[in-house]
Amino acid sequence: MIQFNCDGSLSTTTKWTIKNCTSTRCSFEIVLNEKVMTTFSELYIPSRTLAYGVYQLTLTVTMIDSPNLKSSSSVYVRITATGITANLVQLGTSMITRGDQQDLLLDPGTFSVDPDEDTFDATKWKYTYYCRIYDSYNFPNVQGILLSIDDSRVDPYNPSCLFNRSGNGTGLIFGNLTLSPNSSLTVLGGSLQSNRMYQFLVYMENRKNSSIQATGYVLVTIEVTHPQLIAVGCVISPMCVPNLEFQLLNPTTQVALFTVCIGTCTNLQSIKWNIYQGSDNSTSSNSTQWTLFNNTILYENIWFFGTNTSNFTATDLLFLNNLQISLWRFEVVYTFLSAISTSALNFIINQPPANGSCSINPLDGTITTLFTITCPDWYDVDGIQDYSLYAWTTDISKRTIIAFSPEYSFQVRLPAGDNENALLNLVVYVRDLAGSVTQVNISSVNIIADLATINDLIDTIINSSSTITNNPIVRLLSSGNQNVVGQIMTSLSQEFNQMNHDNLDQAISSGIPSVDISVSLLGSQSLQQTSIPLNESALINYSIQLNSLANVRDYLVTFITNLLITTSNSIILQSSSLAQLTQSTNQLTRNTLLLVSNRCYELSAALYAMFEKISYEDAQSASNQLFQCASNLLNAVNGPLQGRTEVLDLDNSRANVISTDYDTDLES
Repeated sequence: MIQFNCDGSLSTTTKWTIKNCTSTRCSFEIVLNEKVMTTFSELYIPSRTLAYGVYQLTLTVTMIDSPNLKSSSSVYVRITATGITANLVQLGTSMITRGDQQDLLLDPGTFSVDPDEDTFDATKWKYTYYCRIYDSYNFPNVQGILLSIDDSRVDPYNPSCLFNRSGNGTGLIFGNLTLSPNSSLTVLGGSLQSNRMYQFLVYMENRKNSSIQATGYVLVTIEVTHPQLIAVGCVISPMCVPNLEFQLLNPTTQVALFTVCIGTCTNLQSIKWNIYQGSDNSTSSNSTQWTLFNNTILYENIWFFGTNTSNFTATDLLFLNNLQISLWRFEVVYTFLSAISTSALNFIINQPPANGSCSINPLDGTITTLFTITCPDWYDVDGIQDYSLYAWTTDISKRTIIAFSPEYSFQVRLPAGDNENALLNLVVYVRDLAGSVTQVNISSVNIIADLATINDLIDTIINSSSTITNNPIVRLLSSGNQNVVGQIMTSLSQEFNQMNHDNLDQAISSGIPSVDISVSLLGSQSLQQTSIPLNESALINYSIQLNSLANVRDYLVTFITNLLITTSNSIILQSSSLAQLTQSTNQLTRNTLLLVSNRCYELSAALYAMFEKISYEDAQSASNQLFQCASNLLNAVNGPLQGRTEVLDLDNSRANVISTDYDTDLES
């Protein structure tokens, strides 16, 4: 947050420097790739940019008019290893089907995932495999210590999976013995009994640091036929975080799955998805009991999509309407001419943050009042990622993002409340690091528009006053902090849109045809035309206010079109502010349209680049705002061309300015 304590120009240069630190000092400055923008007030470094270690991040702000006036602030960040995902089969599929005479390949050295690297380095790990007969026995062990699948010792209570084994572990082939010993395991055909289900477990330990470990599970159903291997994975892989035998599932987001048929997959007859609910009521066998969800057909194309295709989606309504269920299985059945292949992905509900509260202080104010949101004591086993504040007046479906923060206590400025009672409703979304959200309604507040401050801003901009940099709103907008800029822009836009609505009503009631001065937003209430003689003075007054607010928007737009784009919350906040700034399409100059058009394109490109890493709901929220922005721009461009809105004075004057290099001397 940059605060200014000077008169005159607020133009600054901002520069981030990043230094690698040793145990004694931070002296080695590193240069990041050009995609990391270091000249904004905010710094966004994508994942897998910095290597492990400690870094000093320093921001230096310099006044352009007085380069000797500068200020710096720094913070220290430690980059640590993320932790790997151990996958025994492709995509981390929970359950597969194999034939009793088919070899079973378990290859964590190939299929595991290291989020910190492009590829998984199998040579860094030790591998130990375990197996049990599922539904009937626990993993074989001696006094609580698990026996690996190739251990010749016998547990009399929990038999080995290999029914034809001898003392030397016949039926097993360990792969890659030179570079990464035991990084794969092949269980030869005939080693496992048909019509049984087995659970395999791999325990992986880092060779350099034994405290870094990972485990992976897979269930294997053995049949007499020769089924193909079907892998099941999540379309948005970051939304499916492994949790022992399960993937974490956020009840407020949809689940989108895809399948891949491994090997020769000809003569496919049909694909069918089944949904199961799980319960852990069988303590003796330490296994999950699955019950078929019977209403799949009833909710097809409502809760479930693609039940007969390789891609399947279950919406969040499935989970929100069955909150008592914590375990889910999505099973796909491939039917071939000669065999049936079944695979599944098992999920456990990711419990959202709990045990906290949220409050706001004070409970009333104006659009320039600084409010403090405090959300203490929230706990989640995954850790808290961020807090997002949304506001609405009467219709919750029209709630608008106000701010997002990784800190549990943050300050905001709020838009005006309802026109009748100034009431503004607020909700905080508390999100954990795995994406599960708790919604917390906090006290409604009374917010009125600070008309004196707004009118002073309008007068200052219209008159191009030299004291414009002393205006408190301009100073806030100059901070470059996207939360602050977004909040101020949202509040001002709502007030300007209301002024424009009142101005249109006044003009139409004075006899000016509505079709000559406005284009209604799609779905909005039609403006009522009155059949009275045209009042010329009313037309002049309408035009004066129209151009005044158009000039103000033209000035303000530069502050929001030069912000750093970071996360999905950043895109939602900026696109929401732009959609509101452009809502009054009759007040948008060509310059405003050009800047907003470019910005909406940049936001769309940023959203497209990350859509496979964020939830469907976040992508939908951002894209809805961007569609509205695009719609507003098209309306504004076509309004004057089709004679539906006035040509603005600022556009007229800019179009008729003679270029400085244009020769007007007729003699030459």
